[in-house]
Amino acid sequence: MKKHKDTLLTRLGRDSKRYDGAVNMPVVRASTILAPSVAEYEARYSHRFTRIHYGIYGTATQKAFEAAIAELEGGYRAITLPSGLAAITAAILGFVKQGDHLLMVDTVYGPSRRFCDEILPRHGVSTTYYDPLIGAGIEALMRPETQLVFCEAPGSLTFEMQDIPAIAEVAHRHGAVVLHDNTWGTPYNFPSFERGVDVSIHAATKYIAGHSDVMLGMVVTNEKCWLPVREAVAAYGFSTSADDCFLGLRGMRSMGVRLRHHEASALKVAKWLAARPEVARVAYPALESDPGYALWKRDFTGACGLFAFEFKPVAEEAADAFIDSLELFGIGASWGGFESLAVPVRLARWRTATKPPNKGPMVRLHIGLEDPDDLIADLEAGLEVLRSTANLDEA
Repeated sequence: MKKHKDTLLTRLGRDSKRYDGAVNMPVVRASTILAPSVAEYEARYSHRFTRIHYGIYGTATQKAFEAAIAELEGGYRAITLPSGLAAITAAILGFVKQGDHLLMVDTVYGPSRRFCDEILPRHGVSTTYYDPLIGAGIEALMRPETQLVFCEAPGSLTFEMQDIPAIAEVAHRHGAVVLHDNTWGTPYNFPSFERGVDVSIHAATKYIAGHSDVMLGMVVTNEKCWLPVREAVAAYGFSTSADDCFLGLRGMRSMGVRLRHHEASALKVAKWLAARPEVARVAYPALESDPGYALWKRDFTGACGLFAFEFKPVAEEAADAFIDSLELFGIGASWGGFESLAVPVRLARWRTATKPPNKGPMVRLHIGLEDPDDLIADLEAGLEVLRSTANLDEA
């Protein structure tokens, strides 16, 4: 019987019979794994990625976490890495060689762009950035040497939605692999492999772990793409600790409950902001007024707590004063934890193929697990600071 995802979250990655009835998977730390004979020792190497062989390839804790996330998302297998960026870079490096070409969405996560601009050229790999709204029009950018098409929906900072099924259809027709940074969507809210994705990438630091206390990456693949990524992870020496995998697995248990709260609170705050006279627009695909709402509704089963909004034209200093004045929103990188965050969006250096969509300064919010009414009150007080700093009259 097919089970709902909330049930899977409580059941996956557990083997109570194996561990004396323990409900939770224990932390298994190991580097050396002893073999009973030379023959067994040598035979293990050919199965090093699927069996327990040596600590760098994972222990029982890591493999339980990987199996749980792969099944949750509907992939073939998963691979853990020590950060989201490590997951992105390893996934790309698993498929490219000198002379190859990568199509990268222009709204991509900033460190991914740096990797494409600074590291890939050393390997003889070229990158073309494309409009996130291109859809099937990506056909015009495909080359014989195009190996990968990288998507991120919604896009970092500005939250444009992509038509991933349309992009995947074109990419596959040209023999290219489709990678997708699914951190916003999560394995819970975006069924990557049903939408044409070959390799789904997560900063598991964020909603999977969910508590702002661990660095984790995750790559989930279809059957064809698993071995190239797994070999790249091994070749570059990436290894994830059993303790971190345990924290990821523990955080995964409550992901469904947390995401529903994040989404409900984010919608309430986003709607309130959209009605404010100081705000030009709110960029949140789950909001009906958002241009990407129809694609989000078609392809996703839910949303998370991350979105941005644009002020009507004021000086950046006024927007910064707004952020500085907030009491319940921390100022910090990452997101997906229990706490709310606010950071300025500086787009000038992060867009090359398309023009940034904003005229006024933007702020990215992560709506945490606090009561949304308290968050709204904090934002309202911050808007008063903005008005005072910018000398705005009451609207």
